[in-house]
Amino acid sequence: MTGHVPAVSSVDAKNILVIKLGALGDVILCLPQLAHILEAHAADRVTLLTAPQYAALVAGFPRLHVACFRRRGVREMSRVLAWLLGRQFDVVYDLQGSLRSRVMTLVTQAQKRVGPAPGIAYTHNPAAGHAAGHAFERFNGVLLAGGIGAAAPVFRLPWLQQDRRAVDVWLQGHGLQGKPLALLHAGASPRWASKRWAEEHYRELATVLAARGMEVVWIGAMAEQELNRRLSAAAGIDATGQFDYCELATLAGHALFAITSDSGPMHVLSTAGLPVYAFFGPTDWRRSHALGQQQRVLTNPVSCSPCYLPVCPPERRHECLDDITPAMVLARLRADGLLSGEERNVRCE
Repeated sequence: MTGHVPAVSSVDAKNILVIKLGALGDVILCLPQLAHILEAHAADRVTLLTAPQYAALVAGFPRLHVACFRRRGVREMSRVLAWLLGRQFDVVYDLQGSLRSRVMTLVTQAQKRVGPAPGIAYTHNPAAGHAAGHAFERFNGVLLAGGIGAAAPVFRLPWLQQDRRAVDVWLQGHGLQGKPLALLHAGASPRWASKRWAEEHYRELATVLAARGMEVVWIGAMAEQELNRRLSAAAGIDATGQFDYCELATLAGHALFAITSDSGPMHVLSTAGLPVYAFFGPTDWRRSHALGQQQRVLTNPVSCSPCYLPVCPPERRHECLDDITPAMVLARLRADGLLSGEERNVRCE
């Protein structure tokens, strides 16, 4: 069931709630834990409370009930709290760990409430060692505290038939069926300008890839439309806003590799098993790299990284990312066997 928070219904014998409200990257990273919870509670009713935009990501999970919380407004919060109180959950796994999700967990009055840190909201929480580190390990800490064991660090987003059809139609319409695709995501969250690799670097890289016979596809949300328009004018196809999350993962199944910023699409692409090369500078790759992609992070170690500043101070010249040259990225792709042939009248020094 997918939609808004459902009306209160009769209580099941075993009623499990998982809370994961956002953001996109963290939702993707906790999907292995969600699958593990479903397996551990195979005879129980499991409900996921999440934001509406993430419901499609779990549409392929059998037996999972989905309740959507819009996350804004006192009235909406009051409504979901009343629903939680009346639903009589037996066990709650809070994979969010925010103040809001703690309140939600506490309001359920579930006999077993498992969360990522100590506090009155939880009856069970992980050992201290799981409080830091990569998000995937933090989520596993919650499962271990709940006594159901850890999830394996492997996950593939289910491809639904409608996603396959939509992507096939798009590929055929652009003459890309069977062509070697490189997916490039040059954008980042509007509040994280510091995560972006230089536009001129992306332009040069795309030009070289195109000269080597690659079909470059620029992906991203509508907020990145102008950026992708400028970049695709130099080389490649502008696919801004063409795909939802599941379709993007399906598209990744047709590509050779992707190059991205530290972003939500980075995590989505990784669910297809695609090699994803991601730039990390202001944020710590050890805490938020895409699952299974830790060997493909692109970094330039400098004393101020990671700084977690949304905008780089001018005196630092954004050296954590800007000093990673297109030639360095091409060398890495070549070393990994993803490039062959020579550029046609294009050089990348």
